[in-house]
Amino acid sequence: MMTDSVLPSVAAGRRMAGKVGLVTGAAVGIGKAIARRFAAEGMIVGVNDIDGAGVRAVVQEIRAAGGQAVELVLDIGQRGNMHDAVQTLARAHGRFDVMVNNAAWVHYEAIPAITEDSFSRMMAAGFASVTWGTQAAAQAMGDDGGAIINIASGASFLGLNNAMIYCGIKSGVLGLTRAAAVELGPRKIRVNAVAPGPTWSPTTAAVLPPDKARNRADRTPLRRIGEPEDVARAAFFLADTESAFVTGAVISVDGGLTFAYQ
Repeated sequence: MMTDSVLPSVAAGRRMAGKVGLVTGAAVGIGKAIARRFAAEGMIVGVNDIDGAGVRAVVQEIRAAGGQAVELVLDIGQRGNMHDAVQTLARAHGRFDVMVNNAAWVHYEAIPAITEDSFSRMMAAGFASVTWGTQAAAQAMGDDGGAIINIASGASFLGLNNAMIYCGIKSGVLGLTRAAAVELGPRKIRVNAVAPGPTWSPTTAAVLPPDKARNRADRTPLRRIGEPEDVARAAFFLADTESAFVTGAVISVDGGLTFAYQ
């Protein structure tokens, strides 16, 4: 079952001290875990989501642990809002270093049931936001470059039932990641992706009953479902200088499930 581990103290690490970044879709789950990890490492973190109460709760947790966080309650599927969010952080702190494009809105439905509304909402949250986040971050990053991390999915590589739009979007995120890595590399901006497998979150818990969860865990080589912190560790590696020569890459954080034939 999902755990919500104790937020580490800022004293646990300072590898990101002085840096400024933004995490979208950070009110719950993977985005929340990434924001908390970055703040624990000393980063000033912009916490974004359209869920205002969720954003405030995460910001309060980070501040209570001694970290620095900024509330950014915006729909970043709109270009202007994304640029405003990035520029708010850049102007206030004089720099912008890390962008995590994590936000998504997911609706599973059979092909005949797809509507313009569900298509548009998924594209805005899951693909347009990555496009605008990459654009805004590249504009705000200085001569020292920076890191852009896009959250893809195991669905980037697979065909899933009732998920044509979701699979298409997540595949597109990988294509966007590679193209941006090539174009922005000369500016020392690294662009990479993380592809989580099934990962516990409030949304997962709502759609994955215990019997299906056990089945999914049994099919995973490491015999468990992922935790948000598993993804946060990969995102931290890609944001940190330890990955200074890594760009255009995708890290699968799925316990081996995506490519396991069993």
